[in-house]
Amino acid sequence: MALYTISDLHLSVGVKKPMDIFGGKWQGYMEKIEKHWRAMISPEDTVVIGGDISWGINLKESLPDFQLLSDLPGKKIIGKGNHDLWWCTVSKMKRFFEENEIKNIDFLFNNCFIYDNIGICGTRGWFFEENFKECHDEKIFRRELIRLETSLRAAQAHGVEEILCFLHYPPIFPNFRCDEIIALMQKYRVKECIYGHLHSDSLRYAVTGVHEGIHFRLVSGDYIDFMPVLLKK
Repeated sequence: MALYTISDLHLSVGVKKPMDIFGGKWQGYMEKIEKHWRAMISPEDTVVIGGDISWGINLKESLPDFQLLSDLPGKKIIGKGNHDLWWCTVSKMKRFFEENEIKNIDFLFNNCFIYDNIGICGTRGWFFEENFKECHDEKIFRRELIRLETSLRAAQAHGVEEILCFLHYPPIFPNFRCDEIIALMQKYRVKECIYGHLHSDSLRYAVTGVHEGIHFRLVSGDYIDFMPVLLKK
């Protein structure tokens, strides 16, 4: 039994939007995902996927991607990314999965999961990049803070030994940071923050290692060549 993570799969089984056109590590990425996953992940393992899962714009379009994901071994805990346009209410998503026999996939949204006395927490987060001022929406940002604290508080209530925080957007960059998100992680003594979203040229903004007392780790698919990252064994 082990805990793994990966982000930004950008699956496109049901829609014609393959990422191979970007070349580099994206070339043959769908084959890489399945090959590495089946070689590394066992049915007893858990994989946390930090958003940008399917290019489908609704649940129906994304169904082939969910079917592929469901067929892969292990339990999957999925969060929301900025490109997951299919995401709706958790009740609707669970009902859709039931109706289509999509198994072993659950949603990290206003909740937490417990893995071997570790709290798995998180939310999507919000834009903190060069165009932050243009993209910023205070209402959405505050909502994300509420969701993150709801998740962290739930883990704390379970009395876990440590908390891992999964975000889609990075909360820290070389020259600026999201004070509110980092403060929440510090308040709940988050040990590690795992994030995705960054690709290609934006990888120059990646902050990894220990900062602010938290270990930051980037796991976007092309950054790790679509090999799930082992967190706990």
